[in-house]
Amino acid sequence: MLVFRLVFGLLLLSGLLCFAMYIGTNQPVWRRRGLVIVKWTVLAAFGFFAVLILERLALML
Repeated sequence: MLVFRLVFGLLLLSGLLCFAMYIGTNQPVWRRRGLVIVKWTVLAAFGFFAVLILERLALML
């Protein structure tokens, strides 16, 4: 759990840094990189929480 939180936090931080670089340099490549990082971070979080919910449901049955 700690590793997931660390990776999730670092990915969000890297996405924010990409957006800051976009604002600073006005180069669209940084915006695209930031969007890709945030998109995959959110998808990974949905997958992680889906697994947690399924584990809880399996324990209830």
